[in-house]
Amino acid sequence: MRNEKTTAEVALGIRRRVFEHSIRNNGGYLSQACSAAEQLAWLYNEQLNLGAPTLPAIPKPFAGVPSADNPDYHTGAGYNGPATPEFDRLFIAPAHYALVAYATLIEVGRMDEEGLKMFNQDGSSVEMIGAEHSPGMEVHNGTLGIGLSTGAGLAYGRKMRGETGKTWVFMSDGEVEEGQTWEAVQAAQFHGIDNLCAIMDVNEQQCDGAMSSVMEVGDIRRKLIDFGAVCVEIDGHDLDAMRQAAEEPHEGKPLIIMARTSPFHSMKILEERFPRLHYVRFKSEDERARFNVSIAADLGIDPIDYAH
Repeated sequence: MRNEKTTAEVALGIRRRVFEHSIRNNGGYLSQACSAAEQLAWLYNEQLNLGAPTLPAIPKPFAGVPSADNPDYHTGAGYNGPATPEFDRLFIAPAHYALVAYATLIEVGRMDEEGLKMFNQDGSSVEMIGAEHSPGMEVHNGTLGIGLSTGAGLAYGRKMRGETGKTWVFMSDGEVEEGQTWEAVQAAQFHGIDNLCAIMDVNEQQCDGAMSSVMEVGDIRRKLIDFGAVCVEIDGHDLDAMRQAAEEPHEGKPLIIMARTSPFHSMKILEERFPRLHYVRFKSEDERARFNVSIAADLGIDPIDYAH
């Protein structure tokens, strides 16, 4: 698909959509849009080699789980195009970033904006916590920490079959508190899975607050290198830095880009909620109105008329 917007425009559009949705619904995953918009915009608009979507622009309702009685079952990966050897594959490891991922699909023309109105509705495939049937999702990553392993397994199989497409994983820094993440890096190095790449949103936040208050993880970059990855640390809001990091040689090893970000980038009023930023629900109508005016100004748009 041809890029219709610059990657910076896509990132801004992601934040605007997540902001509008959150204001209208009295809460949402705002901080994830602050930290990850550039990363997902860059992946979809520049880095990933994806074919045209194979699923309808307006998502269909949840059609049930895989079974012999459900022959038409499919995952949401069709929004990323066909799973053929020449194309890249993407895993969204932190499933709670789903709202940001859906906004990205809309901004790059892979899903209709009507789909966002189905978010978290009964019977909808546009889940709050992305599942394998949700747009852009190929597997269920609701258990944080399994995404890199899943990507490594697929990448290994693709390499053994001689496929040219790469496997990318978008992940969060909270996942380094899970041992399976480190096993994935070690296994990828041992098996020479160098068609595996990941970009990690290092916003130092997780469900219970700042990562440092939950579990001190030390020097993530040093440990990733020690476990066998090639690791590049960048400013996660700097698109040129991402482009350069993706060119880092990593023969025989996985590449992991650590993208250090701010959970209130472009929405400065969110700092009032620090460190409780995982899910922002407004505590009063006054707070909702204040956040509406402040964030709209930051994003260069009018406040949302959420009464209609």
